[in-house]
Amino acid sequence: MDGLARRCWWLGGLWLVVMLLLLAGGCAPGNNIGTQKGNIAPDFSLATLDGGAENLRDYRGRTVILNFWASWCGPCRAEMPDLQAVYGELRGNNLVVLGVNQGEPREQVAAFAREFGLSFPILLDSNQEVGAKYGVRAYPTTFIIDSQGVIRDVVVGGPLTRTAVRRMVGGLLK
Repeated sequence: MDGLARRCWWLGGLWLVVMLLLLAGGCAPGNNIGTQKGNIAPDFSLATLDGGAENLRDYRGRTVILNFWASWCGPCRAEMPDLQAVYGELRGNNLVVLGVNQGEPREQVAAFAREFGLSFPILLDSNQEVGAKYGVRAYPTTFIIDSQGVIRDVVVGGPLTRTAVRRMVGGLLK
């Protein structure tokens, strides 16, 4: 291959790589918004159990455990004591747990929170729009989000144990 042919071949290969990167949206993790590992978690605003409202973006700078659940879900019920325990242990290390109930009446959600002594914010996804935005198809579904808003882990199903939760968030805490 002569010099001109070699340069053309090299430039053609470079062009192909650039086009593939553009089609894929780049190669740096966290540059896309979405619900997969490495993407920025989509923002949302939901009513809280106590009558206020919470936005996910308000928790930037903290590690977030975003847990989608329903009171009738056996694995959800089984993991709540462990989520509460980890929250109690690690909230001083910039950890927050956000429990997102999927479509149940406020009174039913309040009774569940009292039953399990939940002290972390409980959000009401009454129309399950945020659950749909996050692609939740099974309960519980849990997203681990770092302090920059990047999804670091997604767990579908459960129950999560204290040990598993500590392992997932351990390297993310300050």
